[in-house]
Amino acid sequence: MSKDRRARREYGKTLLDGPHLLESALQGGISVERLVYSHSAAEGPLADWQQRLPGVPALALTERLFAALSPVDSPTGLLSVISCPKPVPRPADWIMLLESIQDPGNLGALFRVAAAAGVEVAYLSKGCAEAWSPKCLRGSQGAHFRLNIHEGEELPEVARTFQGPVHAAVLGAEDSLYKLDLQGRAGFAFGNEGAGLSETLRAVCRPFSIPMPGGIESLNVATAAAVCLFERVRQNQAG
Repeated sequence: MSKDRRARREYGKTLLDGPHLLESALQGGISVERLVYSHSAAEGPLADWQQRLPGVPALALTERLFAALSPVDSPTGLLSVISCPKPVPRPADWIMLLESIQDPGNLGALFRVAAAAGVEVAYLSKGCAEAWSPKCLRGSQGAHFRLNIHEGEELPEVARTFQGPVHAAVLGAEDSLYKLDLQGRAGFAFGNEGAGLSETLRAVCRPFSIPMPGGIESLNVATAAAVCLFERVRQNQAG
C-alpha cells in the first residue's frame, strides 16, 4: 500500500507516517483503522497512541519488515492506516484548480499553501499526481485534512460552473496579479510547470501574471500559488 498506487485505488486506503500526520487526521475527523509499529517504537513514547486509540488494532513488526513497509527512508516507527476521505460536493467561495501537477511533493506543497490561505476545495485534473499517496501526504504536512479534494475532474467544466471568477496564472498575461479584485468568491488555476495550463482551461479563466522585476522567467508552482493565494488573503483582510 505504501508504494502501490493500484492497491491504494483498489482498497481506498493509504498510510500515514508518524505522529504529526496521525494527529492531523484525527483533528480532521478521520477514523484510524490500524496502527503499525516497529518493535523499538512499540516500547517507546509512540506506544502512547495505543492508549489514546484503545479500540484501534495495533501491530508490531521487526525493524526490517517495518522499513520495507514504510513509505519514507527514515521511518518514525509509527504508521497508521486510514481510508482515503471521499470528496463532499458542496458550494464553496474559495477554490483552487490544479492541472497536470505531476510531482507528488509539489502537489502536497500546493495543498499546504491552499489550506493555510483558507481555500475550501481543490479540484485536480486527470493528469495530476495521486492526492493520497504517502509522498503527497508528507508534502502537505496534514493540509489534506483541511481541504475538500476532488480528483480526476474536468477543470474547464468546474471553472464554467463556479459562481465567481477563476483566475489563471499565465506567463506574459497583460493583467497583473496586484490589479485583480480578489474580494468575494474567487478561484485560481495553476498548471504544470513545464507546459502551463491547457488552452481549453485558459479559455474559461481570467489570465494574469505575477510581476517579477528580478528577471526570472518563472516560479515553482507552489511558490507562485503562495504569492497568489495570499494576495487574496491580504485584500480580504484590508477590507
